[in-house]
Amino acid sequence: MKINLAKSAGFCFGVKRAIGIAIKTGLARKNVYMLGDIVHNEDVVKMIQSRGIKKTTRLANGKGKTFLIRAHGMDQKTYRKVSRLGYAIIDATCPMVKEIHKIAQCMEKQCRDIIVIGDKEHDEVRGIIGQLKGKAIVIEDSRDISASQLNAIKKACVIVQSTQNIEKALKILNELRGHIKDLKFFNTICRPTRLKQEEIRKMPLKNDVMVIIGSRKSANTKRLYEISKSLNKRTYWVNSSGDIKNGWFKGAKSAGITAGASTPDSTTQEIIARIKQIN
Repeated sequence: MKINLAKSAGFCFGVKRAIGIAIKTGLARKNVYMLGDIVHNEDVVKMIQSRGIKKTTRLANGKGKTFLIRAHGMDQKTYRKVSRLGYAIIDATCPMVKEIHKIAQCMEKQCRDIIVIGDKEHDEVRGIIGQLKGKAIVIEDSRDISASQLNAIKKACVIVQSTQNIEKALKILNELRGHIKDLKFFNTICRPTRLKQEEIRKMPLKNDVMVIIGSRKSANTKRLYEISKSLNKRTYWVNSSGDIKNGWFKGAKSAGITAGASTPDSTTQEIIARIKQIN
């Protein structure tokens, strides 16, 4: 059985950068804290914690402490609180996410309603809408579109969570155009996500089996799995080599493999080694 690994598999620039900043901060400082995980991957989280960085759910007196902003970014309210408590702040927000923040703030100043296409409970989306003075509308899919709410909007700006499915986002955009006449659209899906999705629209058609590697918490991995599964029913989502089942590859001549943007190469190589054992 031939094993084909996607060229775009694994860490994106923003994740590499955030992990690098976290490791450097952990080596240089003591008492480093984060709200949540640096990225959505359990192996990376364990590695970061081994460098002395602590995950917390509650902010206390920050004197003599450092606060690390994760790759997904953070809302302005929390930023002000962290600063007020006296923490030294290190920002590991992905630059592409930072750019989305700037667009949202700029468009709000132009008196446009802000509409975000994305996952309502995702950290990145919370960070985006948390940059605004007013309320934003978050749309996950077409079912969230309220005609009465949208028809009342005179002018709006649409931005997209950086790891969304481009086809799904454009479909929602077309529906929004039917309700709002003055609509500005910024395709803020990042380049690494676009490259991964371009590959995953081809690989399932060229391979008998597809294996998608990444955490169940990872939004971009979920998107890769959904696209692949729609094209090839023999698509499987795994987080470690222990998830692999021998029966998946019965009669298969080729297996395509890709990994989400927060999946370490070491995890991918372990899974490839496991598949080779089965082969």
